[in-house]
Amino acid sequence: MSNSPYWSDFVAELEPYVPGEQPTDTGLIKLNTNENPYGPSASVLAAIRDAADGDLRLYPPPGADVLKNTIADYYNLAPNQVFVGNGSDEVLAHTFNGLLRHELPILFPDITYSFYPVYCGLYGVDYETVALDETLAVNIDDYCRPNGGVILANPNAPTGRCLSVADIEQLVVGNPASVVIVDEAYVDFGGDSAVSLIDRYKNLLVIQTFSKSRSLAGLRIGFAMGDGDLIEALERVKNSFNSYPLDRLAIAGGVAALEDEVWFQRTREQVISTRADLQQGLTGLGFGPPIN
Repeated sequence: MSNSPYWSDFVAELEPYVPGEQPTDTGLIKLNTNENPYGPSASVLAAIRDAADGDLRLYPPPGADVLKNTIADYYNLAPNQVFVGNGSDEVLAHTFNGLLRHELPILFPDITYSFYPVYCGLYGVDYETVALDETLAVNIDDYCRPNGGVILANPNAPTGRCLSVADIEQLVVGNPASVVIVDEAYVDFGGDSAVSLIDRYKNLLVIQTFSKSRSLAGLRIGFAMGDGDLIEALERVKNSFNSYPLDRLAIAGGVAALEDEVWFQRTREQVISTRADLQQGLTGLGFGPPIN
């Protein structure tokens, strides 16, 4: 490992996240980054083409207000309850920096999205991992103790286990002094969003992405939903880091994706159906049944 004398002191201690390989061989069926196989809708592509005009010489709206308002309408929230960023990874980074740097360690499962400890190293966040149970599930009671925050992927990755909204509510109620972040990158394929709890709990932040179920990994659109005070913290961090995180094409494509509900539901159901077929095929080959 190289260690340049010009580096800042903390850089040598970082263990960066390794992104999924993007092979150039088009004959492969690549599963390592969970990209949607069905592609965005025709209306999304048309919106992006329409946005590719002379206005690209101008900076995009710093708040991406049109997209923010569309997300708010879709989830029955107020615009000040929505934050948008350059992919959910950037949203998560701002969340770790703006909401999780406290004296007590934060908590997350020992088997989960491997970027979480990377953010902790980057921003100096102390953390403890909590063991999953024998069925690879999260035990809510394990997280109801003093902490600097809790972050859970739901459904969890890579286990695929999902908590109910009632479970999430129990977790939020059990941690009134800290923020509970629910990372819902895959919720559209196997769970119910905790967004319905936002108006009732000020310490809940829900993060989603357009990369998976909206088939827009190439545009890099992520967003967070929560109480206005939590969103303000993210806005403060974002505006001290990159005031224009979403470009004009991403904003146009994101709005069109939310407006094309028919395509979203059709492709989402296709992914779920294909997953069931794969599960059945693997069982037929002698692999064990899934953990329930």
